Amino acid sequence: MPDTPSFVSSDSHHSENPPQRPTSPEGGGEGAPSPARKKKRRRKPQGGSSTALPTSEPKGPAPDGAARPKRRRRRKPAGARAEATPVIEGDDDGSDDASPREIIAYGERDPDLFDLERTWEALGLGEKVRKGLAAAGFKYATQIQAQLIPPAAAGRDVLGQAKTGTGKTAAFGLPLLDRVKPGEGFQALVLCPTRELASQISDSLRVLGKFTGLKVCPVFGGKRMSTQIDRLRQNPEIIVGTPGRVMDMAERGLYSFGAFRYVVLDEVDRMLDIGFRDDIRRILKQCPPDRQTMMVSATISPEIEELARRHMRNAEKIVTSSGSLTVKMVEQHYLSVEPWDKKKLLLHLLTHEEPALTLVFCRLKRTVDELAEYLERKQIDVYAMHGDMRQSARENVMRKLREGKLGVVIASDLASRGLDVDGITHVINYDLPEDPEVYVHRIGRTARAGRDGVAWSFVTQEQGKLLTQIEKLINIEIAKMDYPDFVPSPRPEGWRGPPGSGPTPPSAPAKPVESRYAERDVNQKVEQLSQTDQAKLAQKFPGGVIPTKAPPKKMFGKVRTSRSNKL
Repeated sequence: MPDTPSFVSSDSHHSENPPQRPTSPEGGGEGAPSPARKKKRRRKPQGGSSTALPTSEPKGPAPDGAARPKRRRRRKPAGARAEATPVIEGDDDGSDDASPREIIAYGERDPDLFDLERTWEALGLGEKVRKGLAAAGFKYATQIQAQLIPPAAAGRDVLGQAKTGTGKTAAFGLPLLDRVKPGEGFQALVLCPTRELASQISDSLRVLGKFTGLKVCPVFGGKRMSTQIDRLRQNPEIIVGTPGRVMDMAERGLYSFGAFRYVVLDEVDRMLDIGFRDDIRRILKQCPPDRQTMMVSATISPEIEELARRHMRNAEKIVTSSGSLTVKMVEQHYLSVEPWDKKKLLLHLLTHEEPALTLVFCRLKRTVDELAEYLERKQIDVYAMHGDMRQSARENVMRKLREGKLGVVIASDLASRGLDVDGITHVINYDLPEDPEVYVHRIGRTARAGRDGVAWSFVTQEQGKLLTQIEKLINIEIAKMDYPDFVPSPRPEGWRGPPGSGPTPPSAPAKPVESRYAERDVNQKVEQLSQTDQAKLAQKFPGGVIPTKAPPKKMFGKVRTSRSNKL
């Protein structure tokens, strides 16, 4: 293998197109997590008595000072009337068959997202794979699929970047299904950061490869190892798994990395972020040097390019996310709120706006549990999802999400990558992420495959700099959402500030909130625009995503509106 292979750039279709999936450290662990209970609430029947609730608050009027708002019927998902591209969904139930009902196909096409000119045959796919696409309802390729499939189907190494929600799984999965030979044992290895993503990729490959005769085996923690070992002894052609469990199975002698002629790294940026760097390098070094390698990601950092130079041969670099890193169908707003009012504001939005299927993201698992318990007491049907839950509990939430049986899911960043569920209409950033890229991956859970979506972010006065950093990364100024119906509460007596700040001693003067967060802003990944030149920006914003102008100076360090007693 050459020591310094070159990249062949292929970014001629720089339309506003996206990639796929994401997750976080909590989803990447390989060990069996501790149990967690399901966060579900029975609704109180009108005019009758309710079942006893596990609550520490008194029943009756909410302590927020107003009677509980009536629950209205949820609106139909935004975009349910519009049609887009198919989204593949399903569970890993241990079978090799996926039901056709798991494929949702739509007719209306967005030329910015889809390639309406080239057929699947013109992209170089064989008859059996095309038959699977037809059965699944796929008519058109997305831009990332149209650009990545031809070189991949021809055997080239490919490094692909696209926005979240544009079908990266099919982009690498279709040529993989086309090239792998049935009945010849282990041939292809797909690595991904989390269990959920491994399960979803396996389901997708089974659906698309329905007529190929190929067996797909997911390998990840949280499942009975004996079941996975039994399936591996059947010599499946394709293995999909997380790096830790994949290495574990190899060390048990169930397969050799030397057998894999095709290797895919999905969401490679997240795998590097959550500590799989060494595992990935060890695996790639043991795979055949003449293998075909594909890497796909929502972002391409210099570290990813260095990994590609070391382990790929003359890779073709394909970028389809020029412009903003977020899909244009996501309607983004922020709401200015005091930290003690966040729970109250969330309840207000859920009961007055009535979003159909909502993901609420929190930074900490503890916050997830506390928020879910709070909403339960307010008679909101809600489930929690984070990395400390048993795998079976997480799969139960995923299944109900896919079936459309859930209204609100409170999640840690475990679910921000790798969660590919059709029909999510709203994403709420209850806690604004400190890493701007996490924001991109979170809101990518909505507006998937051409549908519309809404993203709301709660921003406190201390988080103005974080908002600015996010805006610079996505090259969009996020609009403020005024909400006059919501009446803020006065600062509670004895209120503690953000985690880690501690109470302010009565004898000490109050410390300005901006100064408390000044050092944190210096450590942000995205540099201040005024301190960088075009060369640095080109590296910082992969795929040519270079902001054309800095947000107004008044944005830096504070929310862009004056304080008021109303939003």
